[in-house]
Amino acid sequence: LQGTMRERLREIIRQTCAELDVHIVKGVVARDHVHMFISVPPKLALATVMQRIKGRSSRRVQMEFPELRKRYWGRRFWARGYFSTTSGNVTDDIILQYLELHGKHDATGVSR
Repeated sequence: LQGTMRERLREIIRQTCAELDVHIVKGVVARDHVHMFISVPPKLALATVMQRIKGRSSRRVQMEFPELRKRYWGRRFWARGYFSTTSGNVTDDIILQYLELHGKHDATGVSR
């Protein structure tokens, strides 16, 4: 997830979240995954939100970047699952610090 594809992916995720009325507090697009701290309206199930984000971004990115269609033909662009937790277990500040640190590591090319 680099260059033009990275920026397009970020844009697709932002559009999808806006359509669902999901607020992105902070997000980091790494080389092979995405971290997002989001606020989801109580009327939406998180599984629905993730299905829409992952499905739409996968489909659009593969349509717009034909080289990916060859690479991921018959396979999934994203991993099947996702991890989620509520911010009640830790403070919002700790989550934001983690994402900030993760973004700095990704920018410098340091792998985790």
